[in-house]
Amino acid sequence: MTKAEREEMLRARLQEMKRYENELYAAGAHYIGGVDEVGRGPLAGPVVAACVILPPDFDVIGVDDSKKLSEKKRNELAPVIRERALAYGLGMADEKVIDRINILEATRGAMRAAVAKAEKMLLERTGAGIDHVLFDAVTIEDLGKDQTAIIKGDSKSVSIAAASIFAKVTRDAMMVGYAEQYPGYAFESNKGYGTKAHFEGIERLGLCPIHRRSFLTKYL
Repeated sequence: MTKAEREEMLRARLQEMKRYENELYAAGAHYIGGVDEVGRGPLAGPVVAACVILPPDFDVIGVDDSKKLSEKKRNELAPVIRERALAYGLGMADEKVIDRINILEATRGAMRAAVAKAEKMLLERTGAGIDHVLFDAVTIEDLGKDQTAIIKGDSKSVSIAAASIFAKVTRDAMMVGYAEQYPGYAFESNKGYGTKAHFEGIERLGLCPIHRRSFLTKYL
């Protein structure tokens, strides 16, 4: 495949991923927030959610589900998304919150915070609020916004995909920082997921402060 052919393929993919947004624009929505989270499954560290509001003419190719992209590509796209977005926000819940209220409720709380921060930025920049929120698979009943849950939304909606990249890059950077603070668990490579090196670190060192105790009851 030539470079030109690849770019054409990516442009077609972008248009495909703007379908949900374009339908909402046609129905009268002006500002659409895409929301996704990263970090529900790891044994350590926070769950991080992002809300991104893109302009209708967003034309950055390559934006897709963060899990489909290389770390290099995610790191290239994240600052471009921040620069081109009309507004964005991050929310997170740390291991203490996760242990106290469970991962699902912690994730919902992080998402609420991400939407609230994105809307605050949007209000400051445009004077308007979010008209509709697109979520990857979940809904939040008390959000007070029109919303749509899209199964595998991070590969079907450009706004959700942008949020998935933003959240993933943010959380990965946090886990690399934690690797320096808590060496021995290979957080720099596993990002808190349950790899062989991670479990070997737990066996050798015990749990560190950012481990989710509710996920690791056998080690308490």
